[in-house]
Amino acid sequence: MSTKEEVKAVVKEEATVAKSALATQARSFVAGGVGGVCAVVTGHPFDLVKVRLQTAEKGVYTGALDVVKRTIAREGLVRGMYAGVSAPLIGVTPMFAVSFWGYGVGKDLVRQVSAVDERTGFSIAQISAAGFFSAIPMTLITAPFERVKIMLQLQGQQKGPPKYKSSTDVVRQLYKTGGVANVFRGAGATLARDGPGSAAYFATYEYLKRRLSPENGELSLGAVSFAGGAAGVSMWLLVFPVDTVKSRLQGATEKTSVGKVVRDVYAKGGIKGFFPGVGPAMLRSFPANAATFVGLELTYKAWDKVF
Repeated sequence: MSTKEEVKAVVKEEATVAKSALATQARSFVAGGVGGVCAVVTGHPFDLVKVRLQTAEKGVYTGALDVVKRTIAREGLVRGMYAGVSAPLIGVTPMFAVSFWGYGVGKDLVRQVSAVDERTGFSIAQISAAGFFSAIPMTLITAPFERVKIMLQLQGQQKGPPKYKSSTDVVRQLYKTGGVANVFRGAGATLARDGPGSAAYFATYEYLKRRLSPENGELSLGAVSFAGGAAGVSMWLLVFPVDTVKSRLQGATEKTSVGKVVRDVYAKGGIKGFFPGVGPAMLRSFPANAATFVGLELTYKAWDKVF
């Protein structure tokens, strides 16, 4: 083979590899978006209860069921329990899509800096590193959308007429009073939550998926559901106190800081003050993340059949 032919062959091979990598990233992006929609539809009512318990003053609610009863009485079943759902639904497709895309990119980066066993694949430590990386690009989407979602969720428990008419109105008013920084308030806390949380999330899912996979045959949807649900629980158990601080920071009507929020929470409730709403969060995390990974795996299968 001549030098010219060798160059053409190399260029063709590189183009094929690049095309394959792009297709893989597109597959992860689409599947992540579908999984995210499944998660929101399944888990939003639990999330609303969690946020209201996290941000309410001590004694306002007696527990999760009290939040549910009062919310339904004031705002109705669907409108009340799905208050603020527009923000995550609009943002969830890019949010989860970017998360799973970032996870794929993270695995590529891990492969470049460390050896991956060709027989067993990525180690749990390598998967954790890739999972942590996935939170970095996702934070750019997660932080403002969760800020909007929390502001909409909280206005339902405040007296007087609603301050915000829609997600867009929240963004407009936040920007008017504090610029871009106000819209992105809590971005650092979001990354502090989602970095270690995503590491635990993907590591738990991959570990259980391997343990549950039969030697000859593919993983059942029941096993996928269990692995996904357990991944969600492991993530929330690890980062719940950080999420409490983030929720209070993003739900504050006045300018504040992480340090001030931490001091206020501890002064009013001690260590237990960082865990209000942990019950609804745990209840939500299993079905919501089970639905996420079922949607993800079904989308992978559909993608592979079509493409």
